[in-house]
Amino acid sequence: MEVLTEYHEQILAAFVVTLELTLYSALGALVIGTVLAAMRLAPVPVLNWIGTSYVNVVRNTPLTLILLFCSFGVSQTLGFTLVDADSPTSVADSNFRLAVLGLTLYTASFVCETVRSGVNTVPLGQVEAARSLGLTFGQNLRLILLPQAFRAVIIPLGSVLIALTKNTTIASAIGVAEAALLMKEMIENTAALIAVGTIFAIGFVVLTLPMGLLFGWLGKRMAVAR
Repeated sequence: MEVLTEYHEQILAAFVVTLELTLYSALGALVIGTVLAAMRLAPVPVLNWIGTSYVNVVRNTPLTLILLFCSFGVSQTLGFTLVDADSPTSVADSNFRLAVLGLTLYTASFVCETVRSGVNTVPLGQVEAARSLGLTFGQNLRLILLPQAFRAVIIPLGSVLIALTKNTTIASAIGVAEAALLMKEMIENTAALIAVGTIFAIGFVVLTLPMGLLFGWLGKRMAVAR
């Protein structure tokens, strides 16, 4: 309990950063992943190839390498920092935003495959009926496929979000002050290894367990009757 008393403000701030990383990355991954799914389903071979290549490459690349590439390749080599260089918190802000970028790009590949699997649950007859009515591919996707696909994959998308929450710990590799980085610093400065590990394990359970329950409830509530 002494550890919790001494570091309670830092622990709370670290988990707030973890939540922010999760929220921003989830929103970005949902948008990019949906676009990638549309590209993979598109009747245009070039778009299909680009979407497939992106998913196969990114999904099979370790997240640590993607974050390091964003930090060293995008930021230091290309000079693309996403922040005002004159800001007193430019380094911390840049690390945070680059971590969001890396997590977004990585998670988008999993969102893409999840959404695509949801599209595959839509009966072929509905797609053919939409085509017979003169709907274009974009209209078919927006009005027929995606609404049903998202309802069908609410629970799998919840699993992707939970995985993303746990993956935010890797952001500590580029200096983002989230939960994993603070835990490392606390372990280095205290002998209470078991206490520190228990505190952060409970913290992540508190973050992820409600997500699983919420998405499970939504999945049953929004399920498409076949």
